Amino acid sequence: MTEPTTTASRRIVRKQGVVVSAKMAKTIVVRIDRMVRHAKYKKIIRRTTKAYAHDEKRAAREGDVVEIEFARPLSKQKRWVLVKVLKKGPEWKAEEAALDAAAVAAAATGGEKS
Repeated sequence: MTEPTTTASRRIVRKQGVVVSAKMAKTIVVRIDRMVRHAKYKKIIRRTTKAYAHDEKRAAREGDVVEIEFARPLSKQKRWVLVKVLKKGPEWKAEEAALDAAAVAAAATGGEKS
């Protein structure tokens, strides 16, 4: 009698990067930077990779630092899924400040619109 084979647990690959584009529907483009040493000259150089990631809730915007995880192929180029937004970019802060100012103004006028 043969023993049932167990499936090996898959290796979870997660990377961090900066969102370069969030203009597509439920897709973000993430720039992943890495530092490598040149084989001949031994100088440290920066290499970048662009990864297309699925963002179901459209939580990420340009400039955000995000964590993505390797997944099954979702489309021709999408092989990653957004796990979480680690740090918001400068665009978010400007929008939040405008929303906060609007909320303060609404509270000051008693919530009435003119």
